[in-house]
Amino acid sequence: FPFSGVDDREDWPSVFYNRTCNCEGNFMGFSCGECKFGFSGLNCTERQVKTRRNIFQLTTSEKNKFLAYLNLAKNIPSQDYVIATGTYTQMNNGSNPMFRDINVYDLFVWMHYYASRDTLLGGSNVWRDIDFAHEAPGFLPWHRAF
Repeated sequence: FPFSGVDDREDWPSVFYNRTCNCEGNFMGFSCGECKFGFSGLNCTERQVKTRRNIFQLTTSEKNKFLAYLNLAKNIPSQDYVIATGTYTQMNNGSNPMFRDINVYDLFVWMHYYASRDTLLGGSNVWRDIDFAHEAPGFLPWHRAF
């Protein structure tokens, strides 16, 4: 990546957020209030193994339920997250915040876009030779988690 200090994703998440939690045990999330993947229970100590199923092997009822939840997510505002509608530079180094509310479905769409979009160099200049989502070591775990 030949540009330094140009792309917000270089310093994610500290470019936008200056306080983060350092979770202990099996807790995770912005407030350490969620269990890490694979754990559940009040203290996140109960092992919870989940199997990701192939959609082509679901019953008609299971497929309909899955699609109903996807459609529901399009109408449920995220209680925890907002999205950036501009780059850090466009936000005047953070002094002019540009965020908006988003529904749960579009949050996942936006996260994928943000990770894989071209690098915005300012004005109409973009650099297309990098894809942080698909051309990096995090490809498999990122797509597995989301």
